[in-house]
Amino acid sequence: MSISKSTQYGNINVSIDAIASLAGGVVTECYGVVGMASQKFVKDGIAELLKKDNYAKGVVVRQLDNNDLELDLYIIVSYGVKISEIVHEVQMRVKYMLEKNLELDFKKVNVYVQDVKVIK
Repeated sequence: MSISKSTQYGNINVSIDAIASLAGGVVTECYGVVGMASQKFVKDGIAELLKKDNYAKGVVVRQLDNNDLELDLYIIVSYGVKISEIVHEVQMRVKYMLEKNLELDFKKVNVYVQDVKVIK
């Protein structure tokens, strides 16, 4: 699946994997974020930390009936940080970077904290 946009020069199609890679890269640069997590929990409720190649497993892009876009991000944060501040920063940075780089308007950026890791 891909997201389409029409311009005066023609159509632009952006794949979901491209959006996921860009969003995942932005998320992992945020302070307090350990990495991206899979949407599905592994055994015993422990979240799987995704590598850069698999960011698409931790990002869901939805195109609604009225062509609005929503993004769900599944992240792992480090222990000892204020989670609400980290999540807010992730939402703002991801929305800004996606709109700046892809010129697509995301109405919602939902962030789900899947796990908290202790970093030594």
